[in-house]
Amino acid sequence: MDTATLREFTARFATAEEIDNWDKHVTANPNGGNMLQSDAYAAVKDGNGWLVRRLVLETAEYSSYNLLLEKKFPVLGRLWYLIKGPDASAIDDIKPMLGSIAALARGQKMNVFSIKIEPDIVASSEATAQLAAAGLMKAPNIQSNDSTALLDISAPANEVLRSISSRARNAVRRAEREGCEVLPAEPGEDSYRKLYALMQDTVNAKGAMPLRSYEYYSRFWHEFCSRGQGHFFFVYEDGAPSVGAFVINYGSKATYKDGGSTQNRKQYGDSHLVQWAAIQRMQDLGCVEYDFCGTPPAARIKDKTHPLFGMGLFKTSFTKTVTDFVGCYDLVLGPIRYKLWLKGAERVFRRLETMRTGGQFY
Repeated sequence: MDTATLREFTARFATAEEIDNWDKHVTANPNGGNMLQSDAYAAVKDGNGWLVRRLVLETAEYSSYNLLLEKKFPVLGRLWYLIKGPDASAIDDIKPMLGSIAALARGQKMNVFSIKIEPDIVASSEATAQLAAAGLMKAPNIQSNDSTALLDISAPANEVLRSISSRARNAVRRAEREGCEVLPAEPGEDSYRKLYALMQDTVNAKGAMPLRSYEYYSRFWHEFCSRGQGHFFFVYEDGAPSVGAFVINYGSKATYKDGGSTQNRKQYGDSHLVQWAAIQRMQDLGCVEYDFCGTPPAARIKDKTHPLFGMGLFKTSFTKTVTDFVGCYDLVLGPIRYKLWLKGAERVFRRLETMRTGGQFY
C-alpha cells in the first residue's frame, strides 16, 4: 500500500455486547485471531499480574479485535501489551493502528509510557525496515511461538500424512502397527495432574525453561476446556501415562500448547502418534492450520546448543519450514520513562514480581 493512501483507524474499548461475543469477533480478524487473544486467555491473565482490556481498531474496510494487557508501575505509569497483536490485514496498517491506540491512551489520560506489540507478521528485511520506519523499537521476544513450525492441515488426512517427512510418517505407522493407542482424556484434575507430571519429567531431563506453577496451568487448561477449545491426549505404558499433549482449537487454527513425556520409553513413535491423533481431531473441528508452538529460529534450527534444538527436531519432522514472526516491538510514548525502563526498571520489576508471586512477569 502506498504511504499516501494509508488507512485511517480509530481505537476504542469493546462494548459489553462485543465482550460477550469476544471469540466470534476475534476469529473474524484479518488473520483469524490467535488463541492468546481469546476470551479464555483473557480470563487466565486478568488479575494474574495484569489488567485485561479489550481493544477494537476500526477502519472502513475491517475491524480488528485485540487483547490489551496492562500493568501499572510507580513513577513510570502504564505499560500496554498487545499480545499477538494488532491483527492487521497488511503491515502498512500497523503505523496508523498504533497512532489510533496512542490517541486513545492520550485522550483517556491513561499515562501510558510504552505500547508493546507482537503482530503475526512474518519476519523479513522489508518488514523490519517498515516497522522501524513506523517509529517502533525492537524489543526482546516474549512468546514461544515467535518462531514456530506450522502445518497446513486443510487437505484430507491421508494427504496431510503424505505431506509430512518420511521419518515422522514411518514413526506414526510403526506405532499404529505395534498397537500403540492414543486416548483422549476428559478435562479435570486427573488429566491436569498427569500432564503436568509429564511436563516436569521433560523439563527435568532436558534442562529446558522452568515451568510455571501447577495452579497457572490448571487455570489455563480449565479456561480453554470450559469453552470447548482444549483437548488432552495421552499414551500409556505399563499402565502409566508416558506421553501427553494439550491442544487448542481456536477458530480455524490449532495449537499444540503443552506436552511432556517420560524418558526411556519402550514404544517407538508414540509422541508422533499423539500429534497425528491431535491433528486429525483438529481437522474434525474445522481447523486448517496446526501450530507446533515453538522452535529455534530458522537460522538456528540445526544449532545443537539452542535450548529448543530437540523440540525443533521433533516438530520439523512434521513440517520442514520454520516460520519466524517479527516478534516484539515497542512504541515509545514517554521517552524518558522508557529509557528508565530499559536501563533497569523492567529488570527490577520482573524480579520483584517473581519474588512476590513465584510466577513469570509476562
